Amino acid sequence: MEKRLSAGAAIGIWALLFAAILSAYWPAIHGGMIWDDDRHVTGAELESFHGLWRIWFDLGATQQYYPLLHSAFWIEHRIWGDAVLWYHLANLALHATAAFLVILILRRLSLAGAWLAGFLFALHPVCVEAVAWISEQKSTLSGALCLAAALVYLDFDRTRRRLPYLLATGLFVLAMLSKTVTGTLPAALLVVFWWKRGRIGWRRDVMPLLPWLAVGGAAGVVTASVERTLIGAQGPDFALSAAERFLLAGRALWFYAGKLLWPANLMFSYPRWSLDTRQWQQYLFPLGAVAVAVALCFVARRHRGPLAGFLIFAGTLFPALGFLNVYPFIFSFVADHFQYLASLGILAPAAFALAVAGRRIWPGESSVPRVCAAMALLAILGALTWRQSGMYRDAETFYRTILARNPASWMAHTNLCSLLLSRSGGVAEAIGQCEAALRIRPHYAEAHNDLGSAWARLPDRMPDAIAEFRAALESRPDFAEAHFNLANALAQAPGRQAEAMAQYEAALRIRPAYLEARMNLGTVLLRTPGRLPDAIAEYQAALRLNPHLAEVHNNLASALAQIPGRQAEAIAEFRAALEANPDYAKAHNNLGNLLAQIPGRLPEAIGEYEAALRADPAYAEAHYNLALALAKDGRAREAIAQFEAVLRTEPDSARTHYNLGVLLLRTGGSKAEALAHFEAALRLGPDPDLRRLVDRLRAAQP
Repeated sequence: MEKRLSAGAAIGIWALLFAAILSAYWPAIHGGMIWDDDRHVTGAELESFHGLWRIWFDLGATQQYYPLLHSAFWIEHRIWGDAVLWYHLANLALHATAAFLVILILRRLSLAGAWLAGFLFALHPVCVEAVAWISEQKSTLSGALCLAAALVYLDFDRTRRRLPYLLATGLFVLAMLSKTVTGTLPAALLVVFWWKRGRIGWRRDVMPLLPWLAVGGAAGVVTASVERTLIGAQGPDFALSAAERFLLAGRALWFYAGKLLWPANLMFSYPRWSLDTRQWQQYLFPLGAVAVAVALCFVARRHRGPLAGFLIFAGTLFPALGFLNVYPFIFSFVADHFQYLASLGILAPAAFALAVAGRRIWPGESSVPRVCAAMALLAILGALTWRQSGMYRDAETFYRTILARNPASWMAHTNLCSLLLSRSGGVAEAIGQCEAALRIRPHYAEAHNDLGSAWARLPDRMPDAIAEFRAALESRPDFAEAHFNLANALAQAPGRQAEAMAQYEAALRIRPAYLEARMNLGTVLLRTPGRLPDAIAEYQAALRLNPHLAEVHNNLASALAQIPGRQAEAIAEFRAALEANPDYAKAHNNLGNLLAQIPGRLPEAIGEYEAALRADPAYAEAHYNLALALAKDGRAREAIAQFEAVLRTEPDSARTHYNLGVLLLRTGGSKAEALAHFEAALRLGPDPDLRRLVDRLRAAQP
């Protein structure tokens, strides 16, 4: 019979697990975001309460339709923003919770080695990918919820009370809303009941789980559809025959079991296997797996545990064995995080076997030798986890570690290229990384897109950039980011604004919530004669996606200010920009320009120019506009000082030299000084009227 843990003991065990996990994962917890973390941590377009609504009811709002996961990210982002330390700590806490639940479940099942199994799961290096990678909070969150559902369901199985059943069902649904691989839980529970009782009863065992099986099946269909249509798990890379999928599944089972039993040479992205139905050696993997299953069936006549563990291991892995398309297959057919929960099918029986063996080797009441042996094993696993988690300390280390272990990873080459582009001086190496990716995979759209971004950074290479963006779109016509980047490149080329607008519109047809595309399309429309209403519509659409974007409020205000009778709306938008960013110098300056045109509001305009200069003292445009406003307000001496401030920053500003010269003449200042400014303006640009004025002033000189 299980001896219930007190609340204090439970808290102590969880704290011990968390401390062990924190120690093992220490190299990773201060690490930055990697790969797709920025697409999981809540982005600007989903930060609002409307964004939370979209997480649940807009199927394309998030990378995958896991609304509880993204709601958790949404809450976390509101608490600590983009501080990655706390996302890592949240993952560690969830992993500790899952490991604690493993201990409770195995104790409930009266299995020897329950404590060892929990700590094996907590510290096994094969779990690093699921725990150290922020995006994989989907695994730790769903894993904790799934195991909690299993624990509560075991209570229902013992008592047959309604409340535990409803609670377990709710936890199972929440797990499914975090990651649908947990849909295998009802099948795993049936295996557990068969192991316990030697048979499965329809009324007692199967019927209560039928709703779970239905929910799991429906969620699996939705996830498969999202993987295929929204994420892109279709095309030649996924066109596997039934025979190839059979070969893949058999090899994957051996791979995952091998990494659990001998966790050497773990890597984030393994080489993608070549599946060839003509090579008889490849059939040894699935046939060997079938042979093991048959052997375990014979063993099950006396010991059902090994077969139960095998069934839970293989069944939980089933969604990732190749029978269903999942997007990561484009890089590799296997990934450590795929077996986060499945690993328990081997770790729990292994812990049981080690516990039984320990009692036989060191019989008697004293458990010191057994504890020391267990601690030694856990220390080894913890050291391996510490070493493996080091690759997650930052994105560059992450990608370079992948390439050191798998040089043919075109994904790592491409992502390293993208990373290098984000820092100064990294363009040359970025180009080399993208070209390396394209040598391995010539039609990889992301690599063409990133190479185009690299060429766009170099003078006179914009034609090459445009060619690369077009190559990306030839390989992947629905690549919204490539359309966006191509549009940005075309927008910089004289006479190609219409092409740029067409590319922005193509990006928005693919991704209607593409915030940056709406913003940039609005800017191009703003520069296009006759398209001012369309520009306003795009800016308004962008603000519906994220109402806190200061730049968009500023641009919308600038557009509204050009329409007679809409000055009040423009002022309101400028003030909205400044509410979002009080130090937005450009918005202060633009608001000042608008107020300066309205009778009686010149003092407010001067205040806005001064606010712009407090935010950016070197802002020459604000100095110039303030000078004009001060001159208009009769404050000539201050205006002269502002014009002189402009010339300290922009000594070749012809308009400033001219206006300063005019102001000096009007206020009785030095005619020689005024003449010097006029001559400077004339040197910067020919002007017949200014030439005549200069000639007259020269003639008047003594």
